[in-house]
Amino acid sequence: MSQVITIDYPDFLANSMRLNAHEFEKEIKLSALVKLFELGKISSGTAAKVLKISRVEFLELLADYKIGFLESNDLKEDFKNA
Repeated sequence: MSQVITIDYPDFLANSMRLNAHEFEKEIKLSALVKLFELGKISSGTAAKVLKISRVEFLELLADYKIGFLESNDLKEDFKNA
């Protein structure tokens, strides 16, 4: 099951980023998941699953947001269990 979050925003916000409504929606979703990952609220695997991409692809996207992932608890657990 999935849920829907509605965010009201003025048209000029998406326009100022030169994005159409669909592109802006994707950007907001990605930004939220990146921030939740950065705060340690979700794992990279969870974020990737929501975005329907691989975990490696999500980790690569973090560079666009200038977010490091080498210190994440998520990866520390992976190394510990390897």
